[in-house]
Amino acid sequence: MVDIETILSRGISSGASDVHLIHKCRPILRVKKELVYLNEYDILQADDMYSLYEYFVGNNDEKRQAFSKGKLLDVNFELNGKRFRVNVSLSNEVPIFTIRIIQDVLPRFDQLGLPEIVKRMVFQTQGLILVTGKPNSGKTTTLNALVDEINAVENKKILMLENPIEFVHKNKRSLIIQKEVGPGRDCNDFSDGTKNALREDCDILIIGEIRDKETMDAAIEMAESGHLVIGTLHTKSCAETLDRITNFYDLSDQLAVKFMMSALLKLVVAQRLLKRTNGALLMVPEVMVVDSTIAGVIRKDKFTKSELEDAIQTGIDKGNVSFTISLANAVVDGYISLDNALKEIDEKSHELFLRTVNQIKTKKL
Repeated sequence: MVDIETILSRGISSGASDVHLIHKCRPILRVKKELVYLNEYDILQADDMYSLYEYFVGNNDEKRQAFSKGKLLDVNFELNGKRFRVNVSLSNEVPIFTIRIIQDVLPRFDQLGLPEIVKRMVFQTQGLILVTGKPNSGKTTTLNALVDEINAVENKKILMLENPIEFVHKNKRSLIIQKEVGPGRDCNDFSDGTKNALREDCDILIIGEIRDKETMDAAIEMAESGHLVIGTLHTKSCAETLDRITNFYDLSDQLAVKFMMSALLKLVVAQRLLKRTNGALLMVPEVMVVDSTIAGVIRKDKFTKSELEDAIQTGIDKGNVSFTISLANAVVDGYISLDNALKEIDEKSHELFLRTVNQIKTKKL
């Protein structure tokens, strides 16, 4: 049997975000986006992987049936007061495990590296706010930090749909209900939880992930009915976020959805966590406040990524932050190397990015 408790303890002490246990590999940690092999451990064999499956799933018939049917399973696990999310899947018909180490200390909003406009926008009474980014970009941390800000000053009922519940909130001025999403948990999926939110008399709905049309429809209905809805999507930019939402729908419905988005959408934050020159991680955001100019672009039958980026750039006085400017400032300030920054930019945009860097350098001299 693999000494999983020692491996997890090693992950915690190393500051890892994830532990990977893969058949025919040694245990691997994800530390500051880098994969670190634990060479002092033996290569994991098939018997090890099945033993780990028994350890995490145990005698829970519901979980066993869910894994047998879908070949995927998320399991919550606690060890010595530390919480983990264990994702079980298959590779060549052998179980493999990706274990997320859940951080139990919630950073304050002003520690995240996001502009103040993001915090101000969540004090609206209704509308739709989206926090987007690739996995491991800090979306869940941002959501929870924003909830904590609201909790401190507003008298609201906040309903949170999460998979898993990472930060456990204590009621301050607000009433916070946290529901875990998944088979055998508080609600089966995000769609069901979002649909039922209308009956739960909440003021603010937090959706841990908008994955499909059904959840998007329910989120729109909540926002239209006078609630504030804050959700996440796995998209890397504001333009990609709008494309993803539009593509949830049939072509015949897309124009109507764009008109609804132009009216309901208040803010999109696209997060990227990039490695700094000193090895730490830096938040490099794109922020889009939906004013009349951006709403007009959204309503167009077709709009290009560059059109939306230009609209973001022209609305800097409204609080907008373009990704290009965020990244260029990080380069000029010495936080990120130019070579690493260029990897985040489409090759056809390299020349424009270099000009932006030089313009910022000139202004700061």
